[in-house]
Amino acid sequence: MQMKVVKLNPKKIDSAKIKEAAALVDSGGLVAFPTETVYGIASRVETTSLARLNNLKGRNPEKHYTLHISKKSDVRKYVPTAGLKAKKLIDKAWPGPLTIVFELDQKDTDKQQKKLEKEVFENLYKDNSIGIRCPDNAIASMLLQETSNPVVAPSANITGQRPATEPQEVLAQFSGQIQMLLDGGPCKYKKSSTIVKIGKKGLGILRPGVYSQAELQTLSEIKFLFVCTGNICRSPMAVGILRKYLAKKLKCKVDQLEKMGYKVYSAGILEMDGSPASEKAIAACADKGIDIKAHKSQALSQQLIEESDFIYVMGKAHYERIVALSPKSAKRCLLLAENEEIPDPIGQSQECYNNCAEQIEKAVKKRISELIL
Repeated sequence: MQMKVVKLNPKKIDSAKIKEAAALVDSGGLVAFPTETVYGIASRVETTSLARLNNLKGRNPEKHYTLHISKKSDVRKYVPTAGLKAKKLIDKAWPGPLTIVFELDQKDTDKQQKKLEKEVFENLYKDNSIGIRCPDNAIASMLLQETSNPVVAPSANITGQRPATEPQEVLAQFSGQIQMLLDGGPCKYKKSSTIVKIGKKGLGILRPGVYSQAELQTLSEIKFLFVCTGNICRSPMAVGILRKYLAKKLKCKVDQLEKMGYKVYSAGILEMDGSPASEKAIAACADKGIDIKAHKSQALSQQLIEESDFIYVMGKAHYERIVALSPKSAKRCLLLAENEEIPDPIGQSQECYNNCAEQIEKAVKKRISELIL
C-alpha cells in the first residue's frame, strides 16, 4: 500500500483535500494528521477499522481509544451530564492539549447505550467512563468536522516508541501501512496532551503532558461569591453555611474544599476592609456548628466579580452594583433567595440575626441542590 502524502497550509487549508481524507476515514481507512501536540491516526469507531489500528500500533485491543471531537459543544453527544469542574475545564482548556476522561453515573451510561450504535458504545465507553479530546489545530478540527462518524485518533507511533511530531516521523514508522498523511508541518508543542480523569472525587492526572497538575487545578477551580452591604453579617454567614453544605454534598471535610478545587468568598459594596464578622452573626452561625470568627471584610471589586463562577447577592442594590462594575457578569449574578431579598439584620436583635441565618440556610440548601458536582 502506498501512503498518499497531502501537504496542507494550516493558514489556508484546501477543503477538498480535507473532505477526501474524511471520506477515507468514514470508509474505514486510516489517516495520519497533525494536532497541536503530536500527529494522530484517525480511525472510524468501527470494529474492523479499530482492529487494523491495533495491529498497526501493536496495541492491546482491551485498551480503549480516546474520542476526538471538532468542537467542544460536541461533548454533549457523549457526556449527558458534566459536573461543574468538568464544565470549567471544557470552557477554559478546550480546544487544547487536554484529554478529559469523564466519569458517568449508571443512569447516563444506560442512556448512552440506548442512544448510540452498539459497536460505537462498546468501543468508546469502559467502566462508566469515556475519554475525549478536542484538538486546537485547524487541520484536525476540519477533518473531524467533515467525518460523518465518531473518530478516535491515538498518537502516530508504534506502541513503546516516541509519538511523531513531524510528518517525516510518521513516514518513518508507517510508510506503506496507512492510506494517507495530512502534512501540516511540525506540531506546536511536540508533547502529548495531558490526560486528566475528573469525577465527584476531584481531578487526577492519568498521564503528564502539556498541562501541569497545578495549571489544571487552577483552570478547574469553582469560585462562589456572596455579596451584601458591609460584608460583616449576611455574606459571611452565607460563606460559612455554603461551605458546610458543599462539604456534605462532596462527602468531605470543610477544610478539604479548597484542595478539591472549591473556593468560597464574600464581599460588600461598602468600602470596608478588614472588619470582623459581627458578634451576632458569629453567634447565629455557631448555633449551626459553623465558625466564622476568622472572617475579615473586603470591598467588592471588578476583579473579584469576574473571577467568580457563581455570584449570589442578598438584595437588588447589590446586583445593580455588580452589573455597574462588570456588565458581562450579569448572567452569573443571582439573588440568593431567588425572587426574595434577605433583609439586613444590622443593629437588630440576636433573634433577628438567627432568623436571617435561617433564611440564608434555606436559600443556600436550595442553591446547592441545583449544582451538579
